[in-house]
Amino acid sequence: MSFDKKKRDRIKKYLLDKIAAGNTDYVNRTVNAFGITTTSVYRYLKEFESEGILEKKGSKYELKTILKKVVLLRSKGELKDEESIYVKYIKGDLAGKKENVRRIWGYAFTEMMNNAIDHSEAEEVTLLIYENYVNTFMIIYDNGVGIFKKIKDYFNLDSLEDAAKELFKGKFTTDSKRHSGEGIFFTSRMMDVFGIVSDGIIFSHEKYDEVVNARTESKGTTILMGLSENSRRKTREVFDKYADTEEGFTKTSIKIKNIFEEYPVSRSQAKRLVNGLEKFVTVELDFSGIDEIGQGFADELFRVFTNAHPEITLTPVNMCSDVEKMYRHVK
Repeated sequence: MSFDKKKRDRIKKYLLDKIAAGNTDYVNRTVNAFGITTTSVYRYLKEFESEGILEKKGSKYELKTILKKVVLLRSKGELKDEESIYVKYIKGDLAGKKENVRRIWGYAFTEMMNNAIDHSEAEEVTLLIYENYVNTFMIIYDNGVGIFKKIKDYFNLDSLEDAAKELFKGKFTTDSKRHSGEGIFFTSRMMDVFGIVSDGIIFSHEKYDEVVNARTESKGTTILMGLSENSRRKTREVFDKYADTEEGFTKTSIKIKNIFEEYPVSRSQAKRLVNGLEKFVTVELDFSGIDEIGQGFADELFRVFTNAHPEITLTPVNMCSDVEKMYRHVK
């Protein structure tokens, strides 16, 4: 049975996506999803193998991955300028990718490399790039002062965990004269996978296995970024979602569950949450996964803070019925 090009492309994409996700039953899944024969699936696999997209490991196929490693030393003057590092080691590898993907990597890499150069005090920064037909992953790790330790010490916070949670808000920097604190916020929303690991603490919007397994005991800071080759995301769309054309970065969105492991109840928790929010005009508070909130927390957040800052709009979203009842009660 022959298929038109559109269906063949759908079958191929489905098959590669399953292999990329580590699914070992990719043959049967493809057969069942598209009503085709096992022979047809193996024909596609052989085609991918001949094109250098897949390679066989035992009885299974895996995506053929290219690994590139670069070690940069401050003592050799190699950590002066993130743009020159990008042009020398990264830009050429992006030439064949879609324009939106190239733009995302250009922004994300230079922002994260700049952080390593300016903030880490590291003598050595290592780049690891894993690239296959479906995804690209970049890891930047340094041997300097861990990012969460630096934030904790600079702002006199109680713990490294508190330091990591501050990053969810955006506009957070230990060097406001030279940095806006926007890089991590926007990069994390452009990437499919994004995480920062330092001193055993992990910053990530999701519980990615790749992040959890990335150098959790290493000194310094490790940044992991991953993006699909087929991503439709655009840098401008991400910027426009949170930044007004004239006013700049005025909006933020905070997932409450990322800040509090259990449901928030106290005024002190609310005060910790709103710390730094005076930098924004609009703040979206995402309560998905939160079953209830305490009266003190709600009152401090939605009455006390709102009355003290009438110029700031707090917009709660994804509230369950119990959270919404408490919100309406204090309002």
